[in-house]
Amino acid sequence: MSCSVARPLEWGTVSSSTAASGIEPIPEAAPTSLCAREPHVPADRLVAEMVPPPRFDSVRFETYIPDPNQPSQTEAVQVLAGFAAGLGGAHAVGGGKRGFFGFGKAKAPKTPAGPRGVYLDGGYGVGKTHLLASLWHATPAEPALKAFGTFVELTNLVGALGFQKTVQTLSGHRLLCIDEFELDDPGDTVLVSTLLGKLVDAGVALAATSNTLPGKLGEGRFAAADFLREIQGLSAHFRPLRIDGEDYRHRGLPEAPAPFTDEQVTKAAYATAGASLDDFPHLLDHLARVHPSRYGALTDDLKAVCLTDVQPVPDQSTALRLVVLADRLYDREVPVLASGMPFDQLFSEEMLNGGYRKKYFRAISRLTALARDAKGLVEA
Repeated sequence: MSCSVARPLEWGTVSSSTAASGIEPIPEAAPTSLCAREPHVPADRLVAEMVPPPRFDSVRFETYIPDPNQPSQTEAVQVLAGFAAGLGGAHAVGGGKRGFFGFGKAKAPKTPAGPRGVYLDGGYGVGKTHLLASLWHATPAEPALKAFGTFVELTNLVGALGFQKTVQTLSGHRLLCIDEFELDDPGDTVLVSTLLGKLVDAGVALAATSNTLPGKLGEGRFAAADFLREIQGLSAHFRPLRIDGEDYRHRGLPEAPAPFTDEQVTKAAYATAGASLDDFPHLLDHLARVHPSRYGALTDDLKAVCLTDVQPVPDQSTALRLVVLADRLYDREVPVLASGMPFDQLFSEEMLNGGYRKKYFRAISRLTALARDAKGLVEA
């Protein structure tokens, strides 16, 4: 299906859902359309953006609020703070600035003994990404010597630079943080495990959180032993750190607002500078034509995403692409205003009981939080 949600007018682009609503377009405030965007991301941007996303740019251990009923959360802060402090002098390469591709580095000394990595094991919404980003910020090294990214972003980097160039680029780092390490693709898992082995040999410290293996249902997470087994020979380099708790995004908060009407969403899109406006089924079609590595760039400069006619996703491939978009919107704190079905009805029961259930529950959690953030757009 072609992306037909936007048609050109003499002043720009307007959603067809707006035309259907009878609302007169406002030239100065006409919203953009995600379907009209086809970003191209150069390799050097992939490297430069390996830092905590905007939502986690200002987080620190001090801003993490442990649940008083979950002592493992307080313990995690203490352990990670000590881990960060221990990285102050144990680095594989000497100081000094490097280019993106790490040429001209000195020979790496012997890797320090003992675990050089931590693995944060816990369900969605317990603050693992907050703690991982806090570790990045607390590690005493300049930003150019630290890297932070999701598993998908790391595999995209390997695809853009090639394996050897990626090793050269990251081997001079003091710390590599990998959020949402995905174990549902054996090929990518082996690729990244091999990469991490090279980086450990170069003295790079590692930290990771992870997603559920297919078939691992249980608590909505998987045991650390599964992670350590999947990364094969790297097990000895990781210290598992379990974090118990409920999803903080909904801890003590009201339920997500009910979906709005098409008219309300459209009016809000036109009244909000920097908003986008799209028909949800058409947006899902467009995501199939944009590589997930570009979803971050797809949302560049957006202040709000407005969606009409939200429906359950039709298949698993579409659902997994939506998960990636939800992650990028959440990272960038972009509120999502929607009409149609509520977000907790996006995924079928079969999906929610399958091997990717943790991803889908995370997406529901994050989209619900963003829907709550967007409620004020209508009230305003």
